[in-house]
Amino acid sequence: MSKIDEYVAERSKNNPDFAKIVEQENINLEVAVKVRDLRENMGMSQREFASLIGKPQSTIARIENGSMNVSTKVLSEIAQATNQRLTIQFSPTL
Repeated sequence: MSKIDEYVAERSKNNPDFAKIVEQENINLEVAVKVRDLRENMGMSQREFASLIGKPQSTIARIENGSMNVSTKVLSEIAQATNQRLTIQFSPTL
């Protein structure tokens, strides 16, 4: 476990609000990577991808940089526009 992981684990034990923020940021990052990978695998720029989805390019940029809490509605729109199946999964915490 790295020093940062140790710090996050210790602070999360002592501060439930911090733990929630960390979890949300982890979700945002996972979504960011998945959306970027999908777009890049389709060989599209952010602008082209946004046009396909029917969203502004700035929305795609915010999703891909992890600064947006993406709703399931937006994820569903991305899945439908790209002929993908959206899967949501719950996993036990470690």
